[in-house]
Amino acid sequence: MTTISRQPFQLVAPDGTVVADDGDHPIDRDAARDYYRAMTLARAVDDEATFLQRRGELGLWLRSLGQEAAQIGSISALRASDYVFPSYREHAAALARGLSPGQILAQWRGVAHSGWNPADHNFHIYTLVLAAQLLHATGYAMGVQRDHSGDVVLAYFGDGASSEGDAAEAFNIAAVNAAPVLFFCQNNAWAISTPNDKQFASPVHVRAQAYGLWSAAVDGNDVFAVRAVTERALRHIRSGGGPALVEALTYRRAGHSTADDPTRYRPDSEVSEQASRDPIDRVEALLRQRDWADETFFATAAADAREAAARTREECLALPEPSLATYFDHVLADADPDVLRERTESLRQHPVAVS
Repeated sequence: MTTISRQPFQLVAPDGTVVADDGDHPIDRDAARDYYRAMTLARAVDDEATFLQRRGELGLWLRSLGQEAAQIGSISALRASDYVFPSYREHAAALARGLSPGQILAQWRGVAHSGWNPADHNFHIYTLVLAAQLLHATGYAMGVQRDHSGDVVLAYFGDGASSEGDAAEAFNIAAVNAAPVLFFCQNNAWAISTPNDKQFASPVHVRAQAYGLWSAAVDGNDVFAVRAVTERALRHIRSGGGPALVEALTYRRAGHSTADDPTRYRPDSEVSEQASRDPIDRVEALLRQRDWADETFFATAAADAREAAARTREECLALPEPSLATYFDHVLADADPDVLRERTESLRQHPVAVS
């Protein structure tokens, strides 16, 4: 049965007030403290990466500012064995899966196609082509289905990607095959410079019904609500109900990337209004209202954030430059005489490039 909700599910209001009770995922002290710390550390890494790009240390960076709750709430609901396909700004989710800042930054510094082995974290490499990862995730989920492991595949994507043909194909194929995949849309209101109302007439989670997906909308800035809805979607999938889609309504506080100037297409007043719904501030307000954290806790979290930023900078600057030889090592899966010959000739002409 497909579940449709036109109003996003919410447990905690922007001012930290608990507005609903969810028996499946109670709002408790330990969870609130863990979420606050995870989101604070992720933002510190994101901030430092932005500074590094502005200094010329990274070629490009796509911020996750404002989307921390959508990522932490969803990734925390998964099992370690569940596999994740990110798009390109899932930095909070990547950190939660155990990736280091240096591993995340390697691609953006231009020293590697990816800084990690996906198998080590069950977290795939970033996908820059819009919606391509949705088809990859669907195919992978069909393989998981045949393994009878009970695992689920989660694929992150944005509202802009939902307009791509690959998304439509992935939703349909997944539904027809009852693939154990959760499509998680972080609807941050803007597809680069195109707002939702200029992109589609029906919400993403409503359109999912036409494909036969279980779906729900959630306040993407409420980490507790995101966790609860993600858990419900996962239970539906693991019980054999087929694929699901969660649309987390959030906001992209920065530009699409560091190459984008968002002031050209959206007013500062809109950004300021959305800043009042900040996901980290929301959890902090809850912690203070409930007396679940004192000043020592917040001071420690701030110190840990500064340490994370320093580590981000250190790991970025320590990333080794690749040798010329590596450009030939992954052209084909098996050694090819022509590629090997070109490799030898290139290294002969540029011996300084040999590491």
